[in-house]
Amino acid sequence: MTRARDVATWPMIVDGAARQAADGSTTDVVNPATDEVIARVPNGGAADLDAAIAVARRAFDDGRWSKMGHAQRAEALWKLADIIEASAQEYAEVETSHTGKPLKFTTTVDVPSSIDALRFFAGAARQLEGKAMAEYVPGWMSAVRREPIGVVGSIAPWNYPLTMAVWKIGPALAAGNTVVLKPASNTPLTAVMLGKAALDAGIPPGVLNVFTGSGSVVGPLLVADRRVDMISLTGDTTTGQKVMAAASESMKRLHLELGGKAPMVVFDDADVDAAVEGVLAGGFLNSGQDCTAATRILVQRPIYDELLRKLVARVNQIVVGDPLAPDTDLGPLISHAHRRKVEEMVGRACRGGAMLRAGGECVAGPGSYYKPTVITDVAQTAEIVQREVFGPVVVVLPFGTDDEGLAMANDVDFGLASSAWTSSVFRALRASAEIRAGAVGINDHAFICSEMPHGGYKKSGFGKDLSQYAFDEYTNVKHVSFALTRDARKSWYDSVVKPAGSL
Repeated sequence: MTRARDVATWPMIVDGAARQAADGSTTDVVNPATDEVIARVPNGGAADLDAAIAVARRAFDDGRWSKMGHAQRAEALWKLADIIEASAQEYAEVETSHTGKPLKFTTTVDVPSSIDALRFFAGAARQLEGKAMAEYVPGWMSAVRREPIGVVGSIAPWNYPLTMAVWKIGPALAAGNTVVLKPASNTPLTAVMLGKAALDAGIPPGVLNVFTGSGSVVGPLLVADRRVDMISLTGDTTTGQKVMAAASESMKRLHLELGGKAPMVVFDDADVDAAVEGVLAGGFLNSGQDCTAATRILVQRPIYDELLRKLVARVNQIVVGDPLAPDTDLGPLISHAHRRKVEEMVGRACRGGAMLRAGGECVAGPGSYYKPTVITDVAQTAEIVQREVFGPVVVVLPFGTDDEGLAMANDVDFGLASSAWTSSVFRALRASAEIRAGAVGINDHAFICSEMPHGGYKKSGFGKDLSQYAFDEYTNVKHVSFALTRDARKSWYDSVVKPAGSL
């Protein structure tokens, strides 16, 4: 690995100030396309986290944000979106530098969608949904209050550092919570930029704190701390299970967006060319490092050979290379360690009898590149079919009847995203009802917009990102009742105790 001598040390943002770790330690941030160190960030420890949580707790309890007018909170979030938009190219370039994803993707997808999500939640801050105040029982009036939960510990992943951070802080801040945001150790830079921009947008110090440090060290401390009221995690299922166990003692609210193993069910009446293009986009976006990625391509037998032939030809045309080059389709994987995991998983599949139709090997030279890979001839029970690879690897499997195809789609532990490809409205409706996943695309895969919820079934977690549903995740619902009579005794009291003076 090339070590750069003179690189900037980016700070944490705590209580509105730039801070280093108490012990002065730092972590290198590496460009996965070049293996060069491009920055350093504080390697915060237990004492640093304790200070960040204390700041967020104080900022919530004193009401500097939670008791601010909804219109003021909305204005600040909208201004934050404006600030990011004004520096959109810089955000895209920084995102590319520490993730390795192509600049054309960060420029056209990551940054614009993050801006749009912030503006959506700015609007949501001014629209609280709930039952109308009414006399649901004669003699009493009832109302519903939506209130912020408190301090939210947000743990963002490395595959979409800016976007996932926005998906978490947007609804949390809109609802009036304060946040300790913990970005992934290898992709923290745009989160730090976000923390600075929030201050410029008028979000008070201490409301959004960006803490950098080792997840394995400080993650359990964040989850266990009783001053933290909610944990929002995007990560793998194993980590989600550990978070659930650690949070159980204090009964924290949890929001977990976890792993996926998304199916594309291609029926025999589908447009084959459209389905092939759908695999290229849905299966290889972000080099397959996406929990919604179409990793299981289930194809009805009459069109299986045609689709496979066309898919392999198109996969061999994918350009793997420099993320800054305009014609690059796939950048590197996030690290050499992660590439080894992908390589080993493909190797085990091949030793088990799977056939490589394309790819299946590393790219020589600097960077953690891996060729886009197509695998066939595996059993439904094979590891490569059942477990998340999180790389540019798709498995193509044939099926016979519609029943069989839908059963195969559901025959994994995950249920985040999925799609069905057909020209039949009846097949489309059946697939949308029977596939057990948080999203079912019809003739497209992994379509996401700010107004619609994103979240999973089964071991893909629970809770929703985006949409009004996400805003609701970050609120407590309170029933407030008003007695409409001055009578000392209400009609139901007799069921508990006799009136005074009665026999």
